[in-house]
Amino acid sequence: MKFKKAPYEVPECKKIKVICDTDAYCEGDDQYAIAHLLMTEKLEVLGFTAEHFDTLLLDSKTGGNDSMQQSYDEICNVLELMGLREDYPVFKGVVDHLRDEKTPENTDAGKFIAEQASGMKEGEKLAVVAQGAISNVADALLINPEIADKMFVIWIGGGAYPEGSWEFNLNGDVNAVNVVLDSNVELWQVPCNVYSMMKVSFQELYEKVSHCGKIGKYLYENLLRVNTKLCEIPLFGGMSTYPGGESWQLGDSPVVGLLMTDHCYDYELMPAPRVDEEGHYLLRPANERKIRVYNYVDHRMILENMFAKLKYYYGDAER
Repeated sequence: MKFKKAPYEVPECKKIKVICDTDAYCEGDDQYAIAHLLMTEKLEVLGFTAEHFDTLLLDSKTGGNDSMQQSYDEICNVLELMGLREDYPVFKGVVDHLRDEKTPENTDAGKFIAEQASGMKEGEKLAVVAQGAISNVADALLINPEIADKMFVIWIGGGAYPEGSWEFNLNGDVNAVNVVLDSNVELWQVPCNVYSMMKVSFQELYEKVSHCGKIGKYLYENLLRVNTKLCEIPLFGGMSTYPGGESWQLGDSPVVGLLMTDHCYDYELMPAPRVDEEGHYLLRPANERKIRVYNYVDHRMILENMFAKLKYYYGDAER
């Protein structure tokens, strides 16, 4: 399937080549970000890489850690529902986490990121949007450290500054986070206090997403399934904040919004820290390497843009 022509044109000089690194089966928000990326005219998506995630949130088929395979399958599923399965390559990544900060896992995902970054033309940078544990990005940097100046990474992860805390994506692979922080790659970090701004109610998703073809129906119904599943887990069932019961935070969607407009007044340049096993930041004030740490994203612009694109491209499709 090819999308119908967008109602506007994006100048070629503004277009960005993107790889999406995603733990797509972890819960229900990655799928929204994947669909949004693919519907965004400014972005040339080169492919997808599958991330692992904590098996606490896993419908395990084998009883082991098959989360990366589940993510791979879910990426393929979303592409199929959008009619795009044959248009984008999908690569398998790190199965669990990096064994240390020096040894590459040499995964297909890491090799793909490294290959695409190394092939960028002078003056261009590859965007890698990391919606999970960032293991595949670290693997690529360990495979070929020279790609660091040929790409930039938007990472959804980490606790709030300055202390930090346990955070799902960060604690999924602390070694990988430290590899990226200690590299020279341009890093835009969206910590939990910022990605949690992406709140939306199930009623709004029903009205604006569920009727938009097979993909809209799936995005909506799958999120309800995840909500029910998590509420059945004792750890989450009694919590009032996550899940909320009739709302969600589409926490991966800032990757699309920041590629559309980088929110240039909504971040601080900070010396890159390291992180410990508990997710706390080990601040390094004298570190000359700086990273962007966002303090705000325009959640309504991002959500309304996604709603409008789903309606435009899939609003008349059969469910």
